Parts: sequence; structure tokens; C-alpha cells
Amino acid sequence: MLTGSPTIKAAASDEKPSAELKLAPTKFKAAEGANLERAIFAGGCFWGTEFHFRTVKGVTATAVGYTGGHKENPTYKEVCYTNTGHAEGVMLEFDPKVVSYRELVDQFWEIHNPTTKNRQGPDIGSQYRSAIYTLNDEQMKVALQSKKEAAKMFSAPIVTEIVKASPFYMAEDYHQQYAEKTGKASCPIDRSNHIGG
Repeated sequence: MLTGSPTIKAAASDEKPSAELKLAPTKFKAAEGANLERAIFAGGCFWGTEFHFRTVKGVTATAVGYTGGHKENPTYKEVCYTNTGHAEGVMLEFDPKVVSYRELVDQFWEIHNPTTKNRQGPDIGSQYRSAIYTLNDEQMKVALQSKKEAAKMFSAPIVTEIVKASPFYMAEDYHQQYAEKTGKASCPIDRSNHIGG
């Protein structure tokens, strides 16, 4: 059963999103009554963030998109070159019997540097900010507790936003599962503030 149903919208673009996104392994099923949940993370370039989460056992589908902003139906160019306020985000669908939300949040801290504001490696701008967009009160509680514990892993303060989810606009088709389409494993990530790594 879906907990916390975010508003999901297709991105505005000259390139129309496909009628059915090719997600891992199929399309999102939570809305169809499957016993699955969703989570939304922003950890820099969404190509790399999605690539990492697609390797997690129990994650059944992923999609990249734009969230946390104020403009409806933003395009990639608008998010990158104007002030829409959106972050590049990844929506996950997962089976909580296989992987818990807490385990996903804990992995999130490991795959990016949450101590750099509006930046991951060479990628600079508010669209690359670190954020967790929660879909219900339980996710908020879990994310805040995990952040508190994760702070011990870093030599600088965590600047990750943890806020209630706003509409999630699907990115253009060419961004979906980008690493698999292009053979590029991930975007560069700066982990210099991670203790021991």
C-alpha cells in the first residue's frame, strides 16, 4: 500500500515524455495497490543518485525529476538556467519487506556529500542541493533521526534539507536511467568532508 502519495507530473518539454516510463523493472506499481512505498531524495546530479539507488535490493522502480520548486512543469533548461527553485531529485519505489526507508536514508548519506550547500563536486547551483522530501510523518521522523546519527560521519555540519514533499515533475525521457543508457556510471561526487573516506 502506498504511504504518502506525492503528486507526480510529467515535465513540460518539446520532447514529450513516453506514455509509460521504462522503470526498473517496469512502471511504478504503488498506485495500483501493491504493497510498495515511495521515497524522494536529492543528492546532486540526479543521474548518479538514480544509478546508485537502482542497485539497491528492494528498490523496484526509479524516476528522476524536479521537485521542491515553485514553477509548474519545469524543463531541464529552466531548472538549470533560471530560478525555478527545484532540485534534481529521484523518486524511488521500494518494497519495505526487503529494504526499509531507514536503510534507504542511511544509504543516501553514503552516496553524496551532504555538507556542501548547493553543490556536489564540480556541479554548483541550488538544483544540486542535498534534500530529503518526506511523504508522511513517519518518513520525516526517520529522516531527522538518521540525519542526527549521520552527523557523526562528517567533519562539517550536514546542510541537507528535510521537508515535506511538494509536486514531483518527471524529467525528460533522456534523463531517465541515464547511466544505463549511456554507460556512464555516475556524476562526480565530492566526499572530502566524509570522515574516513
